[in-house]
Amino acid sequence: MAPQNKAKLLLLLLQLLLLLTVLPVTAKALTIGVNYGATGDNLPPPAQVAAFLRDSTYITGVKLFDANPNFIRAFANTSISVAVTTPNSAIPSLSTPSGASDWLSQNLLPFLPATNITLLFVGNEVLASLDRSLIARLVPAMRCLSDALSAAGYPHIRVSTPHSLGILSSSEPPSTGRFRRGYDRAIFTPMLDFHRKTKTPFTVNPYPYFGYNGRTLNYALFRPNAGVFDSATNINYTNMFEAQLDAVYSAMKKLGYGDVDIAVGETGWPSQAEAGQIGVSVADAEAYNGNLIRMVNSGLGTPLMPKRTFETYIFALFNENQKPGPIAERNFGLFNADLTPVYDVGLLRDPAVQPTPAPTPTPTPSGSGTGSKKWCVPKADASQTALQNSINYACQHVDCGAIQSGGNCFQPNTLQAHAAYAMNSYYQSTGRHDYDCDFSGSAVVTTTDPSK
Repeated sequence: MAPQNKAKLLLLLLQLLLLLTVLPVTAKALTIGVNYGATGDNLPPPAQVAAFLRDSTYITGVKLFDANPNFIRAFANTSISVAVTTPNSAIPSLSTPSGASDWLSQNLLPFLPATNITLLFVGNEVLASLDRSLIARLVPAMRCLSDALSAAGYPHIRVSTPHSLGILSSSEPPSTGRFRRGYDRAIFTPMLDFHRKTKTPFTVNPYPYFGYNGRTLNYALFRPNAGVFDSATNINYTNMFEAQLDAVYSAMKKLGYGDVDIAVGETGWPSQAEAGQIGVSVADAEAYNGNLIRMVNSGLGTPLMPKRTFETYIFALFNENQKPGPIAERNFGLFNADLTPVYDVGLLRDPAVQPTPAPTPTPTPSGSGTGSKKWCVPKADASQTALQNSINYACQHVDCGAIQSGGNCFQPNTLQAHAAYAMNSYYQSTGRHDYDCDFSGSAVVTTTDPSK
């Protein structure tokens, strides 16, 4: 072939590669989750968010950074899966069977099975805290919560914990991936053994955004580039995300756990940052997240993990205007607070249709529920422990002063009576949905006014 023809052919190939990086995502093939944070004073209510994601997007899952009952409840009876996170501070109490069981009874079980909770994350980036007490109790807490979920009849809810890539002492090139010395055998071996036995994913938060520079920007954004060669495996990596995942895999394989699945708890790219920062714009954020979605939905896996799939949660759902730190921290969102897209990576079912606010529930009376047509009452065979747990949970969310000593409804002073008041107050205040009168199977909806 003549030199000029070779040059033309190379030019055509380059143009094709560039075209592929900007092609719209094939929405029907999407399987993607988002991190749903709420550090903002202008964000829509959870019920409106849930309705929007269900009706207007191809987003299939949300990851919450806590166990806020209003957020969990909002996704009840939707097709969206929910990942819930325990606070780091709760880990010591969760590392005992009774503590784990109590936490689930108060924070998770009341919403099941109406809300499709599929993952329970134990803390967030616990090892990065350098708190030895929390780190030592992390794996025991994971075991206790998994056992408690099984005992409660929900063995399908998986237990994991997200890690920053700071858990690696080496990651470049990917074949050198290794866990930090001291944590490899003491923490990660038992943790990975837990994941293997429970068939749950080892969760990491890879962020090429925090590892790029002007020279490696295209490598970080999945754009055409010369790649980074790993001489140990003869693999030429053309994007940083796959290289980071393979570094984690290499570390796991060195401990004998290369078969354990990997999930991506967080990854994303901001659309705005400080003036003059190279590589941060709406176009760059669209390139990263759009190409990321294509990669994780392709089914091709990574060079060291061919044909593997990775459950992935993009950070984040919204731009959050009250997050501290640099401008970029407030601009990782796929959507603005008014539910319009910051940019379109194919997640909207019909981009031409503007979202409409969800109807606001009509306020309903609390207390005995007089004037309403449905009430929530304890089952006759509910145990004393179940009644007390229900009272404790309900009274975290409604005013239970009336059943305290000296209150108008303190008498009769029985668990059954107090539970009836607390359960019904909670049920009435949340809109009288049947799933709000479950209380781990200890309550039932009735049309007979209990005050009569």
